Amino acid sequence: MKVSVIVPAYNEEATIARVLEKVKAQKVNGAEFEVIVVDDGSRDNTARILEQQPHLYSKFVKLPQNRGKGAAVKAGLEAATGDYVLFQDADLEYDPSEYATLLFPVMKFGAEVVMGSRLMAPPYTRVHYFWHKVGNRLITLFFNMLNNTTFTDIYSCYLMYRRSLLDVRNLRTMGWDQHAEILSKVARRAKVIYEVPITYQGRSYEEGKKIRAHHVLGVLYTMLRERFVPTQ
Repeated sequence: MKVSVIVPAYNEEATIARVLEKVKAQKVNGAEFEVIVVDDGSRDNTARILEQQPHLYSKFVKLPQNRGKGAAVKAGLEAATGDYVLFQDADLEYDPSEYATLLFPVMKFGAEVVMGSRLMAPPYTRVHYFWHKVGNRLITLFFNMLNNTTFTDIYSCYLMYRRSLLDVRNLRTMGWDQHAEILSKVARRAKVIYEVPITYQGRSYEEGKKIRAHHVLGVLYTMLRERFVPTQ
């Protein structure tokens, strides 16, 4: 089974090489990893670091200008050839050593969608922003109500799904709400969905965290639209 690991990156010179080294080190019986890195028009040395270390990835997509995480994700999906897709942030908030855990429900139960949850009693998680947790619980509850699911943490980076569940040409969003659109589409089509606990080393805003409170509005709107006016 081939897993396409999509790594969107924007101004991640401090962490990109270390993340890719961790990804490259992962060995899971029965799985091979296709690592696709997308530089979203970084203004620092991210692109140069990537160009100097081609052994760390399978494909490198370099966008000519910054277009946002959603555009980077879409470019990565267009280049993907794996049976499954897995998203990996370019910082160190999520640890690639979790890949075996994420793949377990696929190998054991034929899962078509697997979500890594930071709230299912992982061994450790960094204590962070209170209102982020409140917001996450709100959008997770809203998603579950709309889709009759029981997720505990829908805005975790670690979403893995069978690639055939999503036609990238039908994606309508290009911002932070794109994650909600992708999950809505694949959850609606999948017959077997699992969650697994993952660890989390969240960054502060000073350390480079990018998501803001106002992004929640777009996420809620996207979930509503995907429930009542879905694309194919």
